[in-house]
Amino acid sequence: MSARVLGGVEVASDLVDAVAESARRCPYRPATVHNQVAMTYRELDMRIRATARALGPSPGVVGVLTSRSPDTIVALLGVLTAGGTYCPIDPGYPAERLHTMIAAAGIRTVLATGPMPAMPPDLALLRLPADVALLRLPGDGPDPAPFAVIDTDAPAYLLFTSGSTGEPKPVITSRPAIAIATSALGVLFGITPQDRVLQFASLSWDTCLEEILPTLTCAATLVFDDEAYTGSFPRFLRMLEREQITVLDLPTAFWHEFVRYLAESMATLSSSVRLMIIGGEAVDQARLDDWRALPTSHVRLLNTYGCTETTLITHAADLADGDGIPIGLALPHVREHLSSEGELLVGGAAIATGYLGRVGETLTRFVDLPDGRYFRTGDKVRRGDDGELFHLGRLDHEVKIRGVRVDPAEVEAHLTQHPAVSAAAVTSVRRAGRTTMLGYVVADGDSDFRAWLRERVPEHLVPSRITVVPELVRTASGKTNRAATHRRYPPTED
Repeated sequence: MSARVLGGVEVASDLVDAVAESARRCPYRPATVHNQVAMTYRELDMRIRATARALGPSPGVVGVLTSRSPDTIVALLGVLTAGGTYCPIDPGYPAERLHTMIAAAGIRTVLATGPMPAMPPDLALLRLPADVALLRLPGDGPDPAPFAVIDTDAPAYLLFTSGSTGEPKPVITSRPAIAIATSALGVLFGITPQDRVLQFASLSWDTCLEEILPTLTCAATLVFDDEAYTGSFPRFLRMLEREQITVLDLPTAFWHEFVRYLAESMATLSSSVRLMIIGGEAVDQARLDDWRALPTSHVRLLNTYGCTETTLITHAADLADGDGIPIGLALPHVREHLSSEGELLVGGAAIATGYLGRVGETLTRFVDLPDGRYFRTGDKVRRGDDGELFHLGRLDHEVKIRGVRVDPAEVEAHLTQHPAVSAAAVTSVRRAGRTTMLGYVVADGDSDFRAWLRERVPEHLVPSRITVVPELVRTASGKTNRAATHRRYPPTED
């Protein structure tokens, strides 16, 4: 496997090579465990190669209907092995959203790893594992049959972020970018073959790649367990102990609730956990104080920052002690620049290519500076005395909901498509360490606007409450003033 050194980090030439190397080094180690059933690296390698053959060489953008199972991992790596571009799709999304994403990404083939919703009729459909026969290989070696030559600079995946027009924006990330970021995270997390990493993040969001890729490229074990997603903290804790999980990557909002439960119940976190990674929202100081008061000194707490357009984590800070809550220092492969307004711009070899089919938006958010190309994050930061960055808020109206970036204008665009709505404003509030959205509409009559939205957009784009108001507050120039509208019509408590 060829490699190169970037910023002190050895980077595999491609993820496909790195995962195949894990299979060569540790063929009988468990690559994944799903509800206590293990799949070895050798079997994973066989499944990946069989999926690639079923897709054929250079299949273009492949939509994968994700499920909480190793089949999604097989699909991801099978697409990359075939030279295609991976595009995860949550099968629980409304049909309108699914069809919009498929059209925007230019998807020609769909792989289903679980139940399949209605799909457009012109797509090629494959089911895993039913439509992919496993290869029966002689001996212990990997399949020697060659695949088509892969363009290592080609797109690795497309992921969608919120867009102000009402349509999601497809972000293109190249194979070198994700290979570089994966190698850097393997070093940051200190992943070894002895680690057991819980798969917790939504498989439709890029956070899951922080769990999946460093694990499999370092020959560690990725654990899927249904007990992780029940919402029951006692069951969650029992699962961590039973599966001897060593690494957890949790949304900050979930971590807040988890820490509150640990503090109030006096429950004990498994001694197997050595690393807790959090990110997606600001850390609440009270919850951090609770964490530090718990018997968790054996756990490294890592606060992280990154954007879809910068390819996973770009900054990290250990929160063992000290004042303030930094987002940390740039990782070795990352360049950073602070504008005169304090906006953080992120550059380096791992930033995304841009937005598919959206030249204007790409030129606006990805800018050229004398030392290279940078992404404008929209986040305002300050630099501490030791060089670490501290987050001061947004320079625009975007918010993080469940760790996912949301442009309120996208929600407003959908609300104004309702036949009874003439105007809409969406803002956000912080409650109990979690960010939620509130909507205000000028409408002809009352209606269940939240139910109407759920038929069109994912749940994280649905405000927790939508209030009918006589008018929205406007600025002197006639623009909607979201904050003033919220102040004029504060929500009543249930």
